[in-house]
Amino acid sequence: MAADFQIFTSLRYDPVLLEAPAAGMEHAGWNYTHASPVYMLDFHRDRMLRAATHWNWDAAVEVLSGDLGLERLNKLIIQAVGQDQRSPMRVKVTVSKDGSLGCEMSETPKLQLSNLFPTRLPAPRENSAIAGRHLPPRSPEYEVFVDDVKTSASEYTHFKTTKRVMYDAARQRARILPTDKKEVLIINHADGSIMEGSLTTPYFWRGGRWVTPPVSSTYSPEAGSGGQDGTTRRWMLERYFSACYS
Repeated sequence: MAADFQIFTSLRYDPVLLEAPAAGMEHAGWNYTHASPVYMLDFHRDRMLRAATHWNWDAAVEVLSGDLGLERLNKLIIQAVGQDQRSPMRVKVTVSKDGSLGCEMSETPKLQLSNLFPTRLPAPRENSAIAGRHLPPRSPEYEVFVDDVKTSASEYTHFKTTKRVMYDAARQRARILPTDKKEVLIINHADGSIMEGSLTTPYFWRGGRWVTPPVSSTYSPEAGSGGQDGTTRRWMLERYFSACYS
């Protein structure tokens, strides 16, 4: 029986990423060891693969696994975007239960490498312009809302799928338009804790450090905040930050 949803990930295509090796950004990980305009492709593949494994989508697991899986995704994205594309693009990659892959694209704003691979996040009120190399600037700034309706944690809040009615509804309640520099925080129905943002991973300054809501490495209805194990979240946690309930 065909599933009524797809697994997907949204990633960045950006020629500026090709500068990461020459810029000495060893902390960038995959984009330092692989000259590629695709942002954190290994982490994006990994999270799609974890979801496909969870739902026992054998054909999708086969398509995504190993070095061939990475090469397949990279080829799909480069062909979809076009070899001559010089502007950054937001790329949505989907995988279905039968292993078929899809790709959708839209424009996205330019960013500096220091936004994409910061050596750390500046503390509140710290001037990133003078604090050190590869620190992100403070712009753009976003207005953040807290959703006034709580959301139940589920497989569909842990894994990224096309079943996104809970996120769409939260953004509608906050009256956020696609072009707005605004975000809404999703609240866990069980305990009132923050799960995640509707499109982003939030970080909070607590006790002199940045923390982010905890997410279990595998899906569990009892463990973690109930939010997604995002790619940039994983990148940050493996390098600098902490996952914390408070």
